[in-house]
Amino acid sequence: MTRQEIIDQVNNLLEEEFEVEQSEFAPDASLKDTLGLDSLNLVDLIALVQFTYKITIPVEDLKKLQTFNDLYDYIEQHQ
Repeated sequence: MTRQEIIDQVNNLLEEEFEVEQSEFAPDASLKDTLGLDSLNLVDLIALVQFTYKITIPVEDLKKLQTFNDLYDYIEQHQ
């Protein structure tokens, strides 16, 4: 899967799950702020990514996932 395919798929998933328009998604934007995530929503986000991409995101890696780019990079590196 190419990076652009990852970006497109992730953005579609996030738009559907969190009901935020993709036009709000900027590569360096904060995931928490843009998606309005609280701790429970963050768990939903991680579960969605893990299920969709068949990867495991350890708790210690959660701090690394601050922006949309961080999320795209993580998926790209671990698929």
